[in-house]
Amino acid sequence: MRVHIATDHAAFETKQFLVESLRAKGYEIVDHGAATLDPDDDYPATVIPCAEAVRDDPGSLGVVLGGSGNGEQMAANKVKGIRAALAYDVTTAQLAREHNDAHVVALGGRMHTLPEALGIVLVFLETPFSQDARHQRRIDLISGYESSGEVRPV
Repeated sequence: MRVHIATDHAAFETKQFLVESLRAKGYEIVDHGAATLDPDDDYPATVIPCAEAVRDDPGSLGVVLGGSGNGEQMAANKVKGIRAALAYDVTTAQLAREHNDAHVVALGGRMHTLPEALGIVLVFLETPFSQDARHQRRIDLISGYESSGEVRPV
């Protein structure tokens, strides 16, 4: 599986660790930066291209990182067609995939140890969407709103 990943300075160490760990597990990693630790960088500059790459690369998933993960999730969700979820433990990561068919997971580098972050990301990557009709219906409502600006029952 191809995994797109991006961060700013706040989770640079976490990104480096995840890139190495995921490659060691056989994942194909596309690193959208940051390439160097720059305390003045801005997460939208790396996160938005990462989310666009996930959208344009069917079957791939994404990981976006920052201090808390909040801003990164918001930025990724601005990319049309992307559903990004902030995961703060393995359960929220699992549910993001099972129930919401999320394309991107956001994590806070300041919120987790490196092993915790890896565990959350692995659960996200390894959990399939449930295909449950009620979850698909809700996803369709979100997608419909994104296209039309209205919530229309499907």
